[in-house]
This record gives sequence, C-alpha cells and structure tokens, in this order.
Amino acid sequence: MAPGGAITGTACLELFEAQATSRHLDLAARRLGKARRGFYSIGSSGHEGNAAVAAALRVTDPALLHYRSGAFFVHRARRVPGLDPIRDVLLGVVAAAADPISGGRHKVFGSAAADVIPQTSTIASHLPRAVGLAFAIARAARLGVASRWPADSVVVCSFGDASANHSTAAGAINAAIHTAGRGIAMPVLFVCEDNGIGISVPTPPEWIEQAYGSRPGLAYFHADGCAALDALTTADAAARWVRDHRAPAFLHLRTVRLLGHAGSDVETAYRRPADLAADLARDPLPATARLLVESGVATPAEVLDRYAELGRHVAATAELVTAEPKLASAAAVVAPIAPSRPALVRADALRTGPLPRDHADTGRAIARLDAPPHRNGAARTDPTTLAQAINDTLASLLQRDRDVLVFGEDVGRKGGVYGVTKGLQKTFGARRVFDTLLDEQSVLGTALGAALAGFVPIPEIQYLAYVHNAADQIRGEAATLSFFSDGRYRNPMVVRIAGYAYQKGFGGHFHNDNSVAALRDIPGVVLASPSRADDAAAMLRTCASAARVDGRVCLYLEPIALYHTRDLHHPGDDGWLARPSAADHVEIGRARVYGDGADLTLACFANGVPMSLRVARRLARRGFHARVLDLRWLAPLPVDDLLRHAHATGRVLVADETRRSGGVSEAVCTALIDAGFTGRLARVAGEDSFVPLGPAAATVLLDEDRIEAAALRLLGDETGVRPRRAEARHSPEFDSAGE
Repeated sequence: MAPGGAITGTACLELFEAQATSRHLDLAARRLGKARRGFYSIGSSGHEGNAAVAAALRVTDPALLHYRSGAFFVHRARRVPGLDPIRDVLLGVVAAAADPISGGRHKVFGSAAADVIPQTSTIASHLPRAVGLAFAIARAARLGVASRWPADSVVVCSFGDASANHSTAAGAINAAIHTAGRGIAMPVLFVCEDNGIGISVPTPPEWIEQAYGSRPGLAYFHADGCAALDALTTADAAARWVRDHRAPAFLHLRTVRLLGHAGSDVETAYRRPADLAADLARDPLPATARLLVESGVATPAEVLDRYAELGRHVAATAELVTAEPKLASAAAVVAPIAPSRPALVRADALRTGPLPRDHADTGRAIARLDAPPHRNGAARTDPTTLAQAINDTLASLLQRDRDVLVFGEDVGRKGGVYGVTKGLQKTFGARRVFDTLLDEQSVLGTALGAALAGFVPIPEIQYLAYVHNAADQIRGEAATLSFFSDGRYRNPMVVRIAGYAYQKGFGGHFHNDNSVAALRDIPGVVLASPSRADDAAAMLRTCASAARVDGRVCLYLEPIALYHTRDLHHPGDDGWLARPSAADHVEIGRARVYGDGADLTLACFANGVPMSLRVARRLARRGFHARVLDLRWLAPLPVDDLLRHAHATGRVLVADETRRSGGVSEAVCTALIDAGFTGRLARVAGEDSFVPLGPAAATVLLDEDRIEAAALRLLGDETGVRPRRAEARHSPEFDSAGE
C-alpha cells in the first residue's frame, strides 16, 4: 500500500507472492503428511485473501491468527528482516525442535519477531485475549508500564465463520463494544474469514452480516477475500478506522475453502460437486494473477515463472527440514511449561522498592536491587483476618509496583462480595482497580491480554463454581502459551478465586463449590490455597513475584468461610488471627507444620486446617499426639515436606474437604506411595456430591467428627499396638511457627 491508501503494483505483486507461498506451503504439508514425514496440519487454501489484512497493518501490530491465516503470516514475516516464513512454517509441519516458535511442540502460526502471538486451533478461545490486549496496550501507556507494543497499535484477531457462533466469540465481541461504549480505548480489528462452512456444516451466506453487520458500536466492513483490490482497499480502510478511532471494527472477509477442512478430510462425502466447483472458480490465487496481468504489472509468463520458482523453493526447503531433529525427551518437551527461579522470586517478593523503569529483563532487574527483607510499605502489625491480610497485601503490591492491576466483578466501588478489595479503588484509582463485565471469559481474557502487555494482572473470579464457565481461558490459553511459544510469550497472572464450602446460611452449590479437580491437572499452573492471614499475605506476594519473574499462571484459592474467621477453639479466643509480615516468603511447593506430635500426621488444607487443629487437641486428650501439616500448595504439591512428616510419624491421615473422587487426597496418597512411603495411610473426604442448601450440606461435607473418627481408626491397630507415647512431645497449637 502506498501512502494515502493507494494500491500500487508492488503491493499487488507482494500480495500474490504471499498467497502463492502460502498455497505451496499447504501443498508441501500435504505431501509431507502423505509420506509420513509431516504431521497433521490445517491448510489455508482459499483464504489467501487474508494477506491483504497483513498488508494493511504495521508489522508491530500484534496479531492473533486463525489457523487458516497462512498468507497473513507469510506476508507479515516477509516484511521482518531475518525471518524466513517458508522454513519457519515447514519446521512446524515436521515438528522439528528448531521450529522458531513452538520448538517442535505444535504447528502454529507465531513469531516473536513478527509480533504474531501463537494460537492453537481451539475454537474462538483467543478472542477474549485479543480484547484484553487491546485494552491493556492503551492502559499501559497511560500508566507508564513498559510494553512491547506502541501505544497506537491495532490488535488484529482472525477467526472463521463457524467460530463466530461460539459463545466465546460472541462474549469477546460484546465485551469490546461494551468497553468502547464506556469511552475506553479498544483498538481491536476482528477479521471473520467466512468460507461458508464449518467442517461440514454450512453457514448461511447472509448470517455473519446479520449477526454483526449492524451492531451499535462495532464498525462493519465487508470485502471479497478472493478479489485482491477489494480486499486490499477494505482491509486498509478497516485498519485505519480502528487506529484513528481506537474502537473495535469487524472485517467480514468472504473466502472459499479449498482442499477440504484438514488432513484426510474428504469433502465429496458432504459437499456437492457443484459447490466444490463454485469455490474453485473463486480461487483467490489465479484471481490475483489475472489482476497482475491485466494491470500490466507482470506478464503471464512472469507470473507463472514466479509461482513455479516459489514452488521449487518450498519443495526444496521441505526436503531439508525433514532431517531436522525432533524433541527427544520428556524434559525437552516440558521445559517451557513451568520455569522456576526461586531465588529471584524470593528477591522480588521481599523487595521494598519499585522495579527500575527501564528493566528489560525482570530477573536481572530484581537481582540488581538487593533489597533488604522488610515490610513493603505501611501495613498493619496487629493480628488480622484472612480477608484483611489479602486486602493489605493487594494494597502493598499496588503501591509498590505500577504493573499490578486488580479487577473483576464488583471489586471496585463495592469492594467485592466479601469486602476483600474494599477501599483499593479509592486509594489507587479506577485505572488500576476496576470492575469488569459479569463474564468470566472476559475477566480472564482481560488478564491474558494485560499479561502480554507488560502487566501483572490480579483478576478476581467471584466463586469457584464460576471459573468453570471459563476454564478454557486458563487451560487452553493461559497454560499453553509458553508451551506453544517455547517461552517466547508468557502469561504472568494471579487469579484470585473465592471458593470451598462451609458458608453458613448462604448460597448452595454455586457459592459453596468444593471442586478443584479441573484446576489441579493443568500443567504448569500454580494452585495456592492459604488458610490463615500470615500465609495468605506471604503466598499472595510469592504468586505475584512468580508471575512477574517466571511468567507463571497462579490460581490463588481463597476459603470464603475463613475470610472473617477470628476464633479457633472457642468463641472470643481470636485464635485464627495472625500477624502478616512483609518479611515472610513462602516458596512454591512448601508446606507448613503445626506441632511435632509423633503419633500421626494430619495432612490438610484450607478449611481443613483449623478443623484438623481442633481434632488434634481432642486427640491429645486421649493421649495421641498429632502434627497438622497444612499443604498450602495444591499444585505443585509439597511432596518433600509431606514425605518427611509422614516418615516422622509413620501414620498419615489426609483430611480432604473436596470430593472423594477427583479430590486432592487422591494426589496426596499417590505422591506418598510413589515416593515409597510404607506406613499407615488413610484419607477422609467430602462426598461425591454437589453442596446442597441449608443444613443438608452437613451430610456431604467433611467435618471434625469424621476426621477424628478416621484418625482414631488409623491410630488403632488390629495387633493392639498403641502409639509411641515416649516420642510424642506436644500437640499443635494455632500459633506454632510452622515451616
């Protein structure tokens, strides 16, 4: 494109070369797959008009691409010095370890140098991140947070017509319109590549325009992706509109799908020959070739020669990349999933001053600070509740670091359903502490985008049951980005989730959810579960630092029933209050022990900790001395601490307030057995049930009586052997220093 939007012959020739290269890459991928030298891939044939979108944008505009946006990727990468899109794409096709984006883990369109953020083929899951990124780029500039993208960038996000019907797409586009309607910058260009069919299900020709063509607050552009001039002109107009207005736009790009859906798909099984012929007649590649000839840019022979030359180059490169080594060990495969630099995390958690403004690498910047381990800012020194400790720590983090954002449903003016974020918006302003839509996908999408833009986002999900509405934003997006980018992109975030049961007289299942199984098995995700105020503060700081330093995705699970709990053994004892200290740091995967009883280890977490402490006191009256081990981290489990205390007592009872099937106790018992523990082992857990309303909840939830009964069974022995009384020292108390 020339200045002013005029289309030049050079622009048309570049478009043709990107389209032809993409087509040859599809054909090469098919040949490699048929010869069993390549792997499953989805082609872009018929969608090559999306190269016009790349031409309309800057190479620094972040792109989150549809799996058929191959021509976009080629055109973008060809404009970045040093990149070879042909080799890069083919390395992904053959799953070579040298693949510069995923390192051989998946075939994706992505490049850190070309600002293409890799996406998997999960339907529409990347749209909330695109919206979040558009929001965050502008906010980073306003708050002085270093971002890799210029403040006037346009975020482009492409997807298919079938994906446009997914609730994730509808919610993300709605969030973009809603945000822009509030006067907040939202420079995102949605590109719907409409080929008229979703695998085998047709999309009515008029459907996309009916659904998105007349939405207030969403500028709508339509282009024929099979006609180069129309595609170039309209894409340029759409990109300019978004850049100028800082508001969302929808580019409806009509395309065709050639060569089937993917791999071995046989279109003749579900499409009529006439329909296939009609798509072939609209093939964008010969259409662009005709344009070059008719406009005098090139002769027919020159176009054919260039097409053939590109084909030879692609074929030759395909032969070369098949010899590239593949990932050959589990260690190599999992390397980018859970990076861990505990010394730097500790230094950041105990840091008293802000990071240098010019820090390019967080780890090096933290190492330079050499901050003494004392209190971050002015925090309370008197004993406090869990909720107040979280509030104080959030305030401390917001005060110290400009890259921290706190947001979610009702967290702003209201201060959260339970008052945990009360006063933060008044103190730090609505740009850093703000309310979101009542849509968990949008909440997490905002976090995903903000993380890319240079922030450490701390979003809140109101209840554990609600996170399941948007679990794919954690499982399919947040947890996979470092894996599919070989660590080149990261998702630093701390997702606060209010959860577990035991609320009295409130809610039912959705406000008393005790299911964490869906979170525990996501590779690389940290699952923190504090039970008292001092741990809550220290673990929250640790999670924020692990996010900043190592790019970790941390889920911080807060037990609602303990938010405002003050007492432990009897009313008025204030036994569950604690004094948080900014000098405290809890390394990820380290447990805390209360007491050193030698008869039994009670392993527990969250609400189970004060219950187990009360049980331990009752056991002591019977002459049995137990230690209580607060796991604190549900992923990764504190296996070393767990094993040490198991061996110290020879008996372990896991008190698991989640469900028996899929609960935490399954993993704890397995970890002990795998590590060779041969002592006595048992578990007691909640029932495999949703939590009902009212007194019926007590019938399915773990309680102290069940813990005590299970402990006594474990302490008893068919041989009549009693506990080792001589080794028992004292029972745990609430103020034990722990570990």
